[in-house]
Amino acid sequence: MCVPGCMETVTERLSRRSFFKGAGALALAGGGAAAAPVAPARAATQFSQVIDLTHTFSPEFPTFFGIPGIEQETMYTFDEAGFNMKRWSLVEHAATHMDAPIHFSKEAQSAEEVPVDNLVVPLAVIDIREKADGNPDAQVTPDDIKSWEAANGPIPERACVAMNSGWADHVGNPGKFTGKDDDGVFHFPGIHVEAAQYLLEETTAIGLAVDTLSLDHGPSQSFDTHYAWLPTNRWGLENLANLSALPPVGATLVAGTPKVAGATGGPSRLIALV
Repeated sequence: MCVPGCMETVTERLSRRSFFKGAGALALAGGGAAAAPVAPARAATQFSQVIDLTHTFSPEFPTFFGIPGIEQETMYTFDEAGFNMKRWSLVEHAATHMDAPIHFSKEAQSAEEVPVDNLVVPLAVIDIREKADGNPDAQVTPDDIKSWEAANGPIPERACVAMNSGWADHVGNPGKFTGKDDDGVFHFPGIHVEAAQYLLEETTAIGLAVDTLSLDHGPSQSFDTHYAWLPTNRWGLENLANLSALPPVGATLVAGTPKVAGATGGPSRLIALV
């Protein structure tokens, strides 16, 4: 996510007082280092369901910019050449996609530099649908996380913490999904910066995910959650689908993020194993 001009708000705002908490387990330090070709071995994951968390990327998918996030040009057709091929022109931050750490940082990891073992992680799904039903600008707060932990136990090690606001149901209604008003202000749920700071200081979470256009809620002009989270070599995922099909805890995220040199993010195929 980024709107034109948002980088004008760049400032030295990130406190590093807790960045290295749990760094040995996270292996997040060393932005710019290429991912190892082979990740450390882990216990096998048992699952009985595979759930797609990805919206179909089409020119009709709502975007911040008001322009299509993808355009496709036919280069060859089967009838003419014996095979089909298209050329894509796309915006990195549209539809279901990754925010790489460098998206809101000068020196953090670009998409291809995120270690592959940081892309297969436990999911913790925080449900704020009831709150969002009455307030499109609702946010996940530290109290929401604490309530989740009281019901489900601590946030799992190296987890992706996902907000389920129910906003994925509105993708077919761009006006509702973006919530853009007559003054050009967006209205949709997001994650409060204090919640991000809580996760940085009290957990080993390495990812944030939302079912809306942005980690920050719609009215934000300062993108505090992005600036607090991404420069620590943690990543974000935006515009997720089907979070309501997942349990609060117990699912594993498999994030098929782009391995494109220098990418600040990009369209991703996200899968949950339950």
